[in-house]
Amino acid sequence: MGKSCLMVTGGPLDLAFAREFLKNRTYDMVAAVDAGLRSCMELGLKPDLLVGDFDTFGRDEILRYRPEPGVTMDIHRPEKDETDTELAFSDILKAGCSRVDVIGATGGRIDHEISNIHLLVHAARKGLSANLYDAQNRISVLDAKVNREYAFSRDRIYGTYVSFLPITEMVRGITLTGFKYPLYQRDISILENPGLCVSNEVEAEQAVLTFNAGILLCIESRDASGSLKKY
Repeated sequence: MGKSCLMVTGGPLDLAFAREFLKNRTYDMVAAVDAGLRSCMELGLKPDLLVGDFDTFGRDEILRYRPEPGVTMDIHRPEKDETDTELAFSDILKAGCSRVDVIGATGGRIDHEISNIHLLVHAARKGLSANLYDAQNRISVLDAKVNREYAFSRDRIYGTYVSFLPITEMVRGITLTGFKYPLYQRDISILENPGLCVSNEVEAEQAVLTFNAGILLCIESRDASGSLKKY
């Protein structure tokens, strides 16, 4: 079984959420991505990997930064083809990670947020189980080429709602059992009915999604007034 990783990216991070999120969670390694290093400092986290161009954290600051022994620094020029988070995903895969929880990847620039979501597809195809977390959402991707059946336990859903959105143009043969709004062998398309599977709820002790082809974005969410769950 591979290593688990916490990745702290350079987007805006609610530190109160992050502290609550990290309670009773342990990881084999911590990766700080650009300004995620500053968040790590504020949270008292000691990163094992520093990666990015550090244009947001500060190029001069990172050059003066003295990490503890054993910390890997992967510093890049700002003029590059990959985002900092994409580089970090590659680095943790090389380090033998099979699971990563990412915080600080949502709530800032929408181009970076969408890019981070798309990186989840790349991660799944590489065998890396990745989840983006913030105070209201857990975001993951479900790929029929990886697994055509996914189970959701009612007591382990991150929030109240579960939504499935098409990432590929067409997702075929969706069947939902144990959900408030069941489906049987329905196709959804970015171009025609992308909202068909938004805001569902798990009613049975365990609900099951099966589908035949395509990639789905899975968002487990709660309203802003809801309490943070641990899962």
